[in-house]
Amino acid sequence: MANDGAILIGKSGKPEQLLLKLANRHGLVTGATGTGKTVTLQVMAEGFARNGVPVFAADIKGDLSGIVAPGDSKPPFVARAKELGLKYEPDQFTTVFWDVFGEQGHPVRATISEMGPLLLARLLDLNEVQEGVLNIAFRIADEQKLLLLDLKDLRAILAFIAENAKDLTTKYGNVSSTTVGTIQRALLVLENQKGDLFFGEPALDINDLMKTDRDGRGIVNIMAADKLMNNPRLYATFLLWLLSELFEQLPEVGDLDKPKLVFFFDEAHLLFNDAPKALLTAVEQVVRLIRSKGVGVYFVTQNPLDIPDTVLAQLGNRVQHALRAFTPRDQKAVRAAAETFRQNPKIKTEEAISQLAVGEALISMLEGKGSPEMVERALIAPPMAQVGPCTPQQRQQAINASPEKGKYETMVDRESAYEELMKRKNLNPDGSPVEASTQGGGGILDTIGGWLGGPQQRPKTGPGSRGGPLPQSMAEKIITSAARSAATSIGRQVGTAILRGILGSMSGGKR
Repeated sequence: MANDGAILIGKSGKPEQLLLKLANRHGLVTGATGTGKTVTLQVMAEGFARNGVPVFAADIKGDLSGIVAPGDSKPPFVARAKELGLKYEPDQFTTVFWDVFGEQGHPVRATISEMGPLLLARLLDLNEVQEGVLNIAFRIADEQKLLLLDLKDLRAILAFIAENAKDLTTKYGNVSSTTVGTIQRALLVLENQKGDLFFGEPALDINDLMKTDRDGRGIVNIMAADKLMNNPRLYATFLLWLLSELFEQLPEVGDLDKPKLVFFFDEAHLLFNDAPKALLTAVEQVVRLIRSKGVGVYFVTQNPLDIPDTVLAQLGNRVQHALRAFTPRDQKAVRAAAETFRQNPKIKTEEAISQLAVGEALISMLEGKGSPEMVERALIAPPMAQVGPCTPQQRQQAINASPEKGKYETMVDRESAYEELMKRKNLNPDGSPVEASTQGGGGILDTIGGWLGGPQQRPKTGPGSRGGPLPQSMAEKIITSAARSAATSIGRQVGTAILRGILGSMSGGKR
């Protein structure tokens, strides 16, 4: 249902079409539960895919997964197609399924470093002071070239900060062990909710979301979000992270004949609920500028009031399904929704919003010069793929045939901040002491000899490598200072005896 670079969304007295060259100006699909938002979303996704535009969409209830299977010519859809002057032709679309938990699709992961302190603070619901300490953690990790990949890396760097709080305060500001402990507890809660599955490697390559199939159609990427919605903050943070990655990694391309990717953000109100000002500013910036990267963003929610005005102003293509005005608050929402459209003297917009039947909507798309059309009351076109969830067998068949199969399934745990900090403590990754045999043959004597000869050197290669001395612990500093002082003032022979005495007390031997 595409015609001359446009997608047919529905029909009023005329075809209501979304122009592909203006699809990167973003859009909004709103309406009460059960009024047809998901069907409209599927019609748009099918239209983009048919025109060679890859799609990414979160699937809250599983209903959108049916796009992988051909439609079954349901009488209501056949009748609606006939009413619109269309021929109902069952169709299906190449679909790649994704799932943060790795159960209903390929696992999706990001590293802690990619997430960054702002989004991570939002995810953990940290206050301003706690977010400040988190920023310190990222700064120290960056300065010491410690890779932050997963939650254990972040815990390790926070523990390092707590242990060295007194020394760090003079450079970075006050750091209290209480604040660090609060952040650690928030990380534990996130881990208990299986949020730790999202952090690690291999991290998602956004180029894998921007592919076409052998027929030149855009691949539809479906994120299984039914379980993810049990943690709404993780859901919203994940989608915002993905938008941010697209914004940061994609080159500037200006206005294209069609988008490089279209991104549907369902339950969009979750992104803005209780969001701090800094985050809202970041969202506004990304939405405003990402269109020049060739990406269109479409928010799906119940009411335009769910979206901040600064973001709402960026959404040019709009579809409004019915809203019910049972309470004074509902009536206010209906009035506000009506005011977001360019008014049509033939339609009483406010009345129409509460009168729309299922499958009907008020539509206002951008015209050729980028200005919004007058609002029209239209019948939404029927999807040609299956409406409703696909079967587990259909989903598994799509996963098995996916071009990404095998790329993300196995988590990789390479050496990063946790392992490096454990080495500095002379501990194995499991927390056990490093045996003397692993210390190059000299055991503790080698270690103390290293202290007397100078600080230990960082490895020249590998994670955390940058050359130069490793910082000594407080115990190392005390022992080094005492041993050097004794060797200088008493003489080599007596100093050697003192060194042996220190060695004996540390190893439990007799002096």
